[in-house]
Parts: sequence; structure tokens; C-alpha cells
Amino acid sequence: MATLNLQHIDKIYDNNVQAVYDFNLDVKDGELIVLVGPSGCGKSTTLRMVAGLEDISNGKLLLDGKDITAAPAKDRDMAMVFQNYALYGHMTIYENMAFSLTLRKEDPNVIHKKVLAAAEILDLTTQLNKKPSQLSGGQRQRVAMGRAIVRNPQVFLFDEPLSNLDAKLRSATRREILLLHKRLQATILYVTHDQTEALTLADRIVCMSMGHVQQVGTPLELYDSPNNLFVASFIGLPPMNMFTVRFENGELQGKGFTVGLTDEQKSVLAAYNHKEITLGVRPEDIAEGGNMIIRVSTNENLGMNTLVHGNLGNENRITAKLRGWASYKLGDEVAVHFTKMHFFDPETTNAIRKEGK
Repeated sequence: MATLNLQHIDKIYDNNVQAVYDFNLDVKDGELIVLVGPSGCGKSTTLRMVAGLEDISNGKLLLDGKDITAAPAKDRDMAMVFQNYALYGHMTIYENMAFSLTLRKEDPNVIHKKVLAAAEILDLTTQLNKKPSQLSGGQRQRVAMGRAIVRNPQVFLFDEPLSNLDAKLRSATRREILLLHKRLQATILYVTHDQTEALTLADRIVCMSMGHVQQVGTPLELYDSPNNLFVASFIGLPPMNMFTVRFENGELQGKGFTVGLTDEQKSVLAAYNHKEITLGVRPEDIAEGGNMIIRVSTNENLGMNTLVHGNLGNENRITAKLRGWASYKLGDEVAVHFTKMHFFDPETTNAIRKEGK
């Protein structure tokens, strides 16, 4: 496979609209990188620049150390898997998978071996004589992946490949992509707006917003130590609860609730004494028992857990993910405490952490 280096890459369209700002990323050989963010954040544009389908306005793109910034798409040795499969309806599955190799005029025997090998990896051997219309959405997406595999590219590019699948198929196909990555040891750039895909697939995640990279790190780093309010609220499901609180007398005072702090937390917030900060608490970091009261509006039973929605104190909407099967009703009161908290500067939106962390 290959390494990929994106250095200070910008995308500026002819009308001076900038879609991507100073994008920097070093992709290791065999690494699966997921670009995640809301629609319009620049992630697909970045992928298309890597593929050669969009020009790079500024910056450099290196493949195994070679500058390919201006190289045409056909010379980049990359294979792209699209959201809409992009299969030829009049061709069989075999012909679709062999198409790029046929265009290159490769030896028919070599093509045959490559197609059969890819079909075996993706459990498509019995489908090769069918047309795309005879396959399910999940099978068609596997054909699109097979078409990429037979090319044996240096880099695989996935552009929201699971968006057209239902929830069950998405989960199954995610597992297939993970197995494919492990089997091929492939270098993969993968774009999605679905943070569940990002957390389950990625070696590292690039979280983007409005053309800017917000944070690059492992799934655990983005979940456990988000750099700012955007990453904190985008990564994690249900989303992180956010409260405006004031740091006074060694505790956090919110609207109708008070949170005690450890000595270490007081030290982290020392510069914010008598000031407001944003307190972030993930629903799963709330546990029953404590001096804070949630007034329940609804709850959702999820089997091993229950999502409890309600109000904390006077005006604070809150969602808690509590263990077990609960049957709270409108108006019930649940005493809780926070097991982990995140602090953010309300002006910069950046995380407040101990120096060096």
C-alpha cells in the first residue's frame, strides 16, 4: 500500500468561495482514516481533491513521497467507492468488476483470477453472472468494493459508501469493510457524516466543520478528550449535555443545581474563578444517586440502558443514559451525579485542560 501526505491544502472555487482551509494530514501505510463532519463541511471535497476529481487550489499532495498535486486522476493509482455504487446496469457483476482491467487491456486470464479472488473475499462468487438489478443494496456495495479491489490500488477512497443502506445493512457492511481492511492491509480514506461509522471503523478520525479541521486523533481521543465544543457535541450519541455554569467558591453553580469539584478540577479551572464556563457531560457519564435532581419528561428503554430526558434544576434540558430498564413517568424525580465532566471556554469554545494535556 502507500503513505499519503496532505500539506496545507486549500480549495477555493472560481467565485472565491473557499470550501477547505489549510488541511494537513499524514496517512500512514495501511491506515484507515475517516473524515467526518456535517454536510457541507468540506470532507467530500477533500476526498475528491485526493482522487484528482477536483483541483487543489493551494498546497501539496504526496503519495509515497512523490508530488502528485497536479497529476490526473488516472495516474494516481487510487480506487474510489461511491455512495451510489456507479455500476453499469447492462453488465453482469463479473463484467462490472473486470471493467477497469479490461480498459487497460490486461491479460484475460489475469483479469479472471483477480475478479474471482475479489469475489471470494466479498462472498460474491455465486453472484457473478447476475445483473446489478438482481442484487440487494448491500451486495451492490460489495460489487463496488470488488471493482476497487481488482485494481490493487495504492489507496482506497470511500465516499459515504453506506448512506443508501438501511440500518441493519449498514452495520453488516461496516463489518465487511473492517475485515477487508485487515485482510488487504489497505491504506483507506473514508468519508462519512455518520459518527457511528467514524468511531467503529477508524484508526484515526479527522473531524471537520466549515472547511476547517477541528481535531485529528483516535476514536477514543475524540470521544474522551474533545478539543472544542464542536467535536464534543458532534462525536457521541446521544450528544453531550451542555450547561452554562459559574465557577464560584470551588464549585460549579448552574441554574438550579450545584456541582462539587475535586482538587484537580479546581486547579484546572483556577483561571476561571468568578467566571462562566461551559460544562459538558455525556449522557453515559450520569449515574443515579447524588444531590442533583432530574425532573423526568420522557424515557426510552434500550434494553440494558434507559435514556432519561428531562430538566436539571430550573432551565437545563438534560439526557441521562442510566443502567438497566427504568420506567420513569412524566414528573418523576431522579437523583443523579456526574461521573465525568468536560470544561470549555465559552468565548473560544476550546477545551479547558491542565497544561500539557
